[in-house]
Amino acid sequence: MKFSNGCWMDKEGHVIKSPAEVYDWKQEDKLLTLYAPFQKINHIGQTLDGGVLTVELSSPIEDVIRVKAYHHAGSMIEKPSFTRANHSPSFKVEETNEQLTVTSGHLNASIQREQWSVHFSYKNQPLTSSEPRSLSYIQNEKNESFMREQLSLDIGELIYGLGERFTPFVKNGQVVDIWNEDGGTGSEQTYKNIPFYVSNKGYGVFVNHPEQVSFEVASEKVSKSQFSVAGEYLDYYIIAGNGLKEVLNNYTELTGKPPLVPSWSFGLWLSTSFLTNYDEATVNSFVDEMIERDIPLDVFHFDCLWMKELEWCNFEWDERVFPDPVNMLKRLKEKGLKICVWINPYIGQKSPLFKEAADQGFLLRKTDGRVWQWDKWQAGMGLVDFTNPEATKWYTDKLDGLIDMGVDSFKTDFGERIPLDVVYADGSCPYKMHNYYTQLYNESVFNLLKKRLGDSQAVLFARSATVGGQTMPVHWGGDSFSNYASMAETLRGGLSLSLACFAYWSHDIGGFETGSTADLYKRWTQFGLLSSHSRYHGSGDYKVPWLYDEEAVDITRQFTKLKCRLMPYLYAKAVEATNTGVPMLRPMVLEFPEDETCHYLDRQYTLGSELLVAPIFNDQGTVRYYLPKGEWTNLLTNKKISGERWITETHDYTSLPLMVKENSILVFGHEDSTAAYDFTHEVSLHLFALSDGEPATTVLVNEAGEEVGFAKALKTDSSITLQTEGLQSPYSIVLRNVHSIQSLTTGTEKQTSDGIHISVDSGINEVTIQL
Repeated sequence: MKFSNGCWMDKEGHVIKSPAEVYDWKQEDKLLTLYAPFQKINHIGQTLDGGVLTVELSSPIEDVIRVKAYHHAGSMIEKPSFTRANHSPSFKVEETNEQLTVTSGHLNASIQREQWSVHFSYKNQPLTSSEPRSLSYIQNEKNESFMREQLSLDIGELIYGLGERFTPFVKNGQVVDIWNEDGGTGSEQTYKNIPFYVSNKGYGVFVNHPEQVSFEVASEKVSKSQFSVAGEYLDYYIIAGNGLKEVLNNYTELTGKPPLVPSWSFGLWLSTSFLTNYDEATVNSFVDEMIERDIPLDVFHFDCLWMKELEWCNFEWDERVFPDPVNMLKRLKEKGLKICVWINPYIGQKSPLFKEAADQGFLLRKTDGRVWQWDKWQAGMGLVDFTNPEATKWYTDKLDGLIDMGVDSFKTDFGERIPLDVVYADGSCPYKMHNYYTQLYNESVFNLLKKRLGDSQAVLFARSATVGGQTMPVHWGGDSFSNYASMAETLRGGLSLSLACFAYWSHDIGGFETGSTADLYKRWTQFGLLSSHSRYHGSGDYKVPWLYDEEAVDITRQFTKLKCRLMPYLYAKAVEATNTGVPMLRPMVLEFPEDETCHYLDRQYTLGSELLVAPIFNDQGTVRYYLPKGEWTNLLTNKKISGERWITETHDYTSLPLMVKENSILVFGHEDSTAAYDFTHEVSLHLFALSDGEPATTVLVNEAGEEVGFAKALKTDSSITLQTEGLQSPYSIVLRNVHSIQSLTTGTEKQTSDGIHISVDSGINEVTIQL
């Protein structure tokens, strides 16, 4: 939202008032309160009129400073509010004649007393500042009030994040409104709006407002990152740390760490697709064909039409096509599958549940007491009021019965287009609930899964989110088109969302809308199976590979098996995400902040810290990607390439740039398995471009996500020493791009096209190799 007219004037009809000085202040325990009038107070008579901003500074966790500024305290509405931690760290206030300085950990906020401004620094290095007239209280000609902050941007400073955004990855120059909408992946609207951004200078800003927050990122004022909200107060946090990864760790300390999801969820999910005609025979044909064609499958998903049309949601299987759902699910589970079904928080008027919910007051109502309804999506639909505990229990009791039948997960679709002209049972502000509704919706379903199946088995497939949504995974990117431009915008959305610490992410392989070509399907399959979670899904057409061509079957098999073999590596990165908040899919700037070329890249990413992925976005098979400094190895072709340069290549469907960073150990699992197995049993340790004198290490985790050991390789001169701990059985070592060795202390060697394979007997935890 813009309030100015160029550099010098305010927008017509707007009165902008800013604090002029710190007139008075007080410290109570770990809270500093400042009283900042809108004019300089030269004599006591000037205190009678004019207004004052009250500004509170505090610190919930170390290296995080909260700034809360308000005009009229009695007009603040703080319900609902995001869940935030408060660790009560050390909090120090120092006073001089010129300034007050607040310190939390290594983060300082220095407030100038004579002319209002606030300067933030970390370890004595400046981060950003609120300069004179940046923090403001604004009224327009309609007597509507707003609060605004403008934080300075340095030369060359770039801003990222703000949730899932399909616009350019670097947010400078963009106007971003935090307002959940069902807008697909091809517009400025998005399903997952998060009022949190990070800077390549190494800090983050979290605006603590569930309602609409309007960001002007180097747009209204090109040297400022501006954010504003309607109302009488503004609440934001400056989050610092030793680099962006620590900033993300601190953000998730504040708003919640992502949990570890079950290993089976990383395998391939196959969907019926949306608005397709399907029945039990169709489902069985898909599953049996996948088995016959040797394509590992972990999850089968039933989309909308497992329920009768016009009755979404009634939570009852359509007996016309599923006459015996209990035994059908039993038979599918006997084939090793987990089951997911589609739901949403809306109750169509034809559903038998509508009258029941309306009579008991479980649906949102208008201010005059009538049930709120409209005809978009479902005829006469109403919305469940999740602020009502009885309504939440009623809703989850319906899902409880599905879990009894054998359902393992729910696709929690929708939750974005939430009306404002409604009344909530707990009195929550409808304006603030528009974005926050999804949190209560997903939380109710996720908590049920934890209660019924255990914390380690709970997983959603969710579309909408707000702050805290990262604690209820997994999320997918929404309704994409079946073309390369949409594939690329999908990736941009995932990269932006990852910087809000959504550790896991997926998308509809082949695109959601109809029209995928065989070429696009195969390229999107590569991309989809090199994401944390992988699902074939579409609208109006099935997304099974044999409907495209036989090569699509081969590519699906190849990349599904590759992902399953990579599970020991991937699950270790999932465990890392739960501990640190650092996502599995990472923008290049997060992994290589010292390389300024990486600050702009949005067509490639790293999957964990060792794998770099550059999807192919055209039907010629050409790709241009950037490699940071070092020796890189293509995991698929074994080709070695020196980095710190741009590379142009052409790939057939069996390959793409899937590059392994130098001095890495990748743990590979079983040759033939789905995603769930023992990650310490019969593994192979692949060693890539070891550096002399610099140890390469990796952790080993089991299927429960427990760290059970490690592998460490050290190359010195012409020898390699590999030490392991926690491997439960014989294992193998693969020296990539090594074609001969002189001797081994133990084991037997075999040369293959990708290097030397060494078989090691059980109980051996150290091997020395002479090159």
